[in-house]
Amino acid sequence: MTYQIKKAAVLGAGVMGATIAAHLANAGIETLLLDIVPFELKPEDEAKGLTKESPAWRNSFAERGLKGAIKMKPAAFYSKNVARLVKTGNFDDDLDKLAGVDWVVEVVVENLEIKQELLAKVEKIISSNCILSSNTSGLPINEVGAKLSADVKKRFLGTHFFNPPRYMKLLEIIPGPDTSSEVIEFTSDFCENVLGKGIVVCKDVPNFVANRIGVFDIANAITIMLDKGLTIPELDAIVGKALGRPGSAICGTMDLVGLDTGMHVMQHLYEAVADDEKRDIFKAPDFMVKMVEGGRLGNKTRQGFYKKSKDERGKRIKLALDYNTGEYVAFEKPRFDELKEARKVPGGFKESLKFLFNSPGKVGGVVRAYLCNNFLYAANRIPEISDRIDAIDNAMKWGYNHKLGPFELWDAIGIEATIPVFKALKMKLPKALSAMLKAGHKSFYEKREDGLYVFDFATQDYLKIAVNPKIILLPALKAKGGIIAENKGAAMIDLGDGIAGVEFNTKMNSIDADVVGMLNQACDLVEKDFQGLVVANHGANFSVGANLFEVFVTIQKGDWDILDEMIKGFQDCNMRMKYLEKPVVVAPAGMALGGGCEISMHGDYCLAAGETYMGLVEVGVGVIPAGGGTKELMVRMTEGLPDGTVAGGLNMQTYYQKIFETIGTAKVATSAIEAKEFGFIRKNCGISINRDHQIYEAKQIALGLAHFYKKPDKPMIPVMGDNFKGMLDSVLYNMRAGNFISDYDLHVAGKLAGILSGGSCAEGTYVSEQLLLDLEREAFLSLCGEAKTQDRIIYMLKNNKPLRN
Repeated sequence: MTYQIKKAAVLGAGVMGATIAAHLANAGIETLLLDIVPFELKPEDEAKGLTKESPAWRNSFAERGLKGAIKMKPAAFYSKNVARLVKTGNFDDDLDKLAGVDWVVEVVVENLEIKQELLAKVEKIISSNCILSSNTSGLPINEVGAKLSADVKKRFLGTHFFNPPRYMKLLEIIPGPDTSSEVIEFTSDFCENVLGKGIVVCKDVPNFVANRIGVFDIANAITIMLDKGLTIPELDAIVGKALGRPGSAICGTMDLVGLDTGMHVMQHLYEAVADDEKRDIFKAPDFMVKMVEGGRLGNKTRQGFYKKSKDERGKRIKLALDYNTGEYVAFEKPRFDELKEARKVPGGFKESLKFLFNSPGKVGGVVRAYLCNNFLYAANRIPEISDRIDAIDNAMKWGYNHKLGPFELWDAIGIEATIPVFKALKMKLPKALSAMLKAGHKSFYEKREDGLYVFDFATQDYLKIAVNPKIILLPALKAKGGIIAENKGAAMIDLGDGIAGVEFNTKMNSIDADVVGMLNQACDLVEKDFQGLVVANHGANFSVGANLFEVFVTIQKGDWDILDEMIKGFQDCNMRMKYLEKPVVVAPAGMALGGGCEISMHGDYCLAAGETYMGLVEVGVGVIPAGGGTKELMVRMTEGLPDGTVAGGLNMQTYYQKIFETIGTAKVATSAIEAKEFGFIRKNCGISINRDHQIYEAKQIALGLAHFYKKPDKPMIPVMGDNFKGMLDSVLYNMRAGNFISDYDLHVAGKLAGILSGGSCAEGTYVSEQLLLDLEREAFLSLCGEAKTQDRIIYMLKNNKPLRN
């Protein structure tokens, strides 16, 4: 049978259901969001004139869920405009609409009887090629789908999204006993390629993979905290980033998730895993029980393990719970010499981890107990929850934001190095692990010439990990001799099939002379020897903008001619990319701010990752964009205007006012979709929801463009001249008079107005890109000479902040 998903339905409009619907909409899927009809009319409903027949009342639960998702922070939707793809309804009136959808996701309350009753109604309506899934996080999939017909059982499975669905990569797929392999494969491919998920196929066991290991991880840490008498801040300091955990660490993560939610999962596990050798660890300690009973649930109640408050002067302060007394005390950042020394250990994270594991004293004792408990628990779960080591590792990285999974961490320390510690802690190794070591195998993962292998306990041998052709890893290409050119700040890499790539390697991928030099060199080589160019990297941020230190040093020296050359060189580099004889595809992800945004705007095609945060934020430092960003927005806002309309009296104020607001308020798009709405990305460009696939997709676009590519013609841009400048000056004067902006804000905004006006000229004048670039550069240089701009740059440098407002 051939499956496709063009339309979907989500049953249940609570937080999880509404945000799943939002992410389906992010991927362009029309989605129906249904929930129950309210039980009774309330006085406020009657005051609105609603009756029990009113659709507004009958759909109110689903509508409330949708509105909640629209208002949510961090945002569930890529843009509020995307929410139009979600339609609401109710189970009584709208279930028949399920006949027209391709995938139904059940996300109602975790009650087996309720789920089975709803699915019994659903199966009578859906088409013969509709996939049906449950988002249960704990109930057995076999039991949820037990009463379905034999035919529907083949198309039924568990799809466990992690919260929030937009941001969390993991999706656990849990086949039922009768789920067809075709449905498993199709759903996995769809969720990876369209929704951008990392897929782990799980066994139908309590809490599946990630929550089984992850909840033990948290319970283990809290148990060690109590055993060793650590404070809550001390635990989070040790079991935090130093061990590859997220910045929220253990207790901060519990506050984020909610103590009631965390304890519910722990209790469920305790009841469901009677044969688990560590079952008792899932019983919440008394102090946590009292926290939940007292409403200290974490961030949602503004108090949990931590609490934010104000002192007698109104200053915001952070408090931490003293679990011995139940009172909050002033938060004091723990100072551990071992953690400080670990950061200085050369060789990166893995060497730092070894240092901590082997260090004597309090920190080392905590690290050894915590990690060895985790290692042993994960090893004992094979084959109970998964047959594969790499599946467990991926689940923890994608579902809990761990830097490495438990087996990868174990390898980083060295299995043999942990054996004496296990003996000292009186921990017994699983038979499969003992057999592995006896056979001379010293690691769970093994790199070979033909790829990466993972150890399989069942066969006591290594299995090759399948290579995903859609994942292009730049370090792997470089290791195989793929470097075409390289300097300290960037590298040009052969991506294969006639496409070259440029990756930035500076701190936070900031733009400096090396980056600009490599882009220019790549343009020369691509024009000569390649079919196209892709600008991309694997960094958390594509580029946070200019290297402020480089700019500041030049200012301090008074080398204004050199600064002018630097800015002109960056402008020329961007224009070189824009008018290259071969196609250029830029693939930003994470932050693309200031100059990073400007580079993204000068490719023929911008394939941004869904999670791209893009903006021209230079006003935050007291300057204006000078790499062509202002010019590009002016081009894009006016390029669709028919010839003669400006001369015919078209008022362009609306177009230029939008640009002024975008740059003048340092707007940052919080997704690739929003970046299109702001004009940073052209409307005809697609987005890459799966970051892992982004470079591959960018390469395919470059190859496609290469077949028919013709560099763009240079535009002439219509401007409003002195009329627009005068109008803005008047608005800015009034804003200053009302104390909405400062004198310096007024000064910077005036410079921006001068560029957008196209200089001193008549309305309807057409100007060249080069004129606008010259105006950008002139304004930038003059503002750099201002003391207040220099003070702002110093502040950014001292606080290690990216260039943003």
